[in-house]
Amino acid sequence: QVQLVESGGGLVQVGGSLRLSCAASGLTFSSYAMGWFRQAPGKAREFAAAINFSGRITYYADSVKGRFTISRDNAKNTVYLQMNSLKPEDTAVYYCAADWTLTSSANEYDYWGQGTQVTVSS
Repeated sequence: QVQLVESGGGLVQVGGSLRLSCAASGLTFSSYAMGWFRQAPGKAREFAAAINFSGRITYYADSVKGRFTISRDNAKNTVYLQMNSLKPEDTAVYYCAADWTLTSSANEYDYWGQGTQVTVSS
């Protein structure tokens, strides 16, 4: 049974930083691309960042480029999202997801975590 468990969310002030983690089990983690998505209240789920199976290729939404960094540790079956210079519009539930291919399309992802709340206060 595949499980993706996010952690690291919380309340942070504008300009602050958080690091999200997503621990995977039940799949060959090093074979999967991983993505981070987010969903704000009343809005559709949107792509934030993705990383290929080896970690050599990363892909970001324009809204987070230069502020967020995705990385992975295949030995620990974990993907991370370092979020810096946070803005109120970054407030959302953040989800990690796994897929065979590197993509920004949520519909392509096979497995999803339960999400972790990030709130940026002004």
